[in-house]
Amino acid sequence: MSRAGDVRLPIIVIGVSEQRYSCHGCGNCCRDFTVQLRPDDLARLERQGWKEKLGEEVTVEFRGQTFLRQRDDGACIFWMADGKCRIHAEHGFEEKPIACQLFPFSIVPGERDAAVGVNFACGSVLESKGKSLSTHRDELVRMTARVPETVAAPVPIMLAEGLVATADEIDALVRGCERWMQRRDVPLAIRLDGLAWLSQSLSAATLTGVRGKRFAELVDTLVAAMPDELAHLPIEPATGRQIALLRQAVFGRTEDPKIPSLAKRGRLRTTLSQLSRSRAFRRGSGKVPRIGDGFAEGIAFADVAKVRPLMESPDLAAIDELLVRYHRASLHGRRLWGAGYYGWSVRDGLAAHVLNVACVGWLAQVRAAGAGRTAPSIDDVRVALGRVDRMAGRAPWLGAVTERLRLRYLALDDGLRRVVAAVVRA
Repeated sequence: MSRAGDVRLPIIVIGVSEQRYSCHGCGNCCRDFTVQLRPDDLARLERQGWKEKLGEEVTVEFRGQTFLRQRDDGACIFWMADGKCRIHAEHGFEEKPIACQLFPFSIVPGERDAAVGVNFACGSVLESKGKSLSTHRDELVRMTARVPETVAAPVPIMLAEGLVATADEIDALVRGCERWMQRRDVPLAIRLDGLAWLSQSLSAATLTGVRGKRFAELVDTLVAAMPDELAHLPIEPATGRQIALLRQAVFGRTEDPKIPSLAKRGRLRTTLSQLSRSRAFRRGSGKVPRIGDGFAEGIAFADVAKVRPLMESPDLAAIDELLVRYHRASLHGRRLWGAGYYGWSVRDGLAAHVLNVACVGWLAQVRAAGAGRTAPSIDDVRVALGRVDRMAGRAPWLGAVTERLRLRYLALDDGLRRVVAAVVRA
């Protein structure tokens, strides 16, 4: 077992006191996630003798990687009817694959430490149920022995393409974003609009000559200018092209093919099916393609458009608390850039985060439409956020050039502000 003194990078548990977590054994992660295995995971499974016990292979090879086998419905082969893991039940928590042990935590190396983040795909994280995150530190340190790359050496974070960020520059942006989103005297719609405006402003800025203290001063100036500046910068409704890009971004954040279905369909049929669903999201007519658990099927795009925005939800106070907590936990857990988000720069990662929030709003409207509600409830937003955040940093296509081009386009003509406003403003 690894001791704290063995860790080369110190582990920093996020300082978001209102975010709590303990596992409540719901089993949702066992029914929904595809688990990639490391060599030591495979060795443990071999020692445990599962093939002999179950009479079948418990792993599957797919495109050069090894995964836990899933049943046809996507559930892990070790998931039991009582919601518990059979490996855990028979051999103990520490004998499970490391990905299962770590969830919902992530350990993200940076330039001076390894930050602990949490994934909002977990119901207990969404509802902030359980113990303070700091109480899990010793267990997380133990786990780093199984994922040594997370604490082995500093990992630089880019401020923008070609510019390595300093710790002080990152701290300045984190403080500025956090300070702004905690302005409870400012309506949530304006705070989210301001976050989009800040992202767009940084995307338009030439940062090569604005480094160190000057970058911190730039962030402070931009944040201080809100909300007065936003009042002088009104936006038009989102264009059809911008809303189509939002829907396609939703597709990218909800597409999650399971290995059993991929194996049965084959690569060609899978690709054609994905293209068909992508085109349906782009057109925005007819029925919304299947999204996944928690969402009704056969919902018309036209009915989604009739659902009122987040600001008209009867649960607005709870939605506000959730989105601010998600924002702060993602910032402090370093899940928006660097090793926690496809190696992206701070500037690009912030833009992706804003787009994620817009996708959450649109998905919440989809879920509300499926339940016949005129505005999203807190439960709609929780399910939508869980769906979006489960893919953050996990789906290779979200780190690819197509996603970067989408963000570049939305950075123009107030695109990010417009798509956020489309799902948030009353």
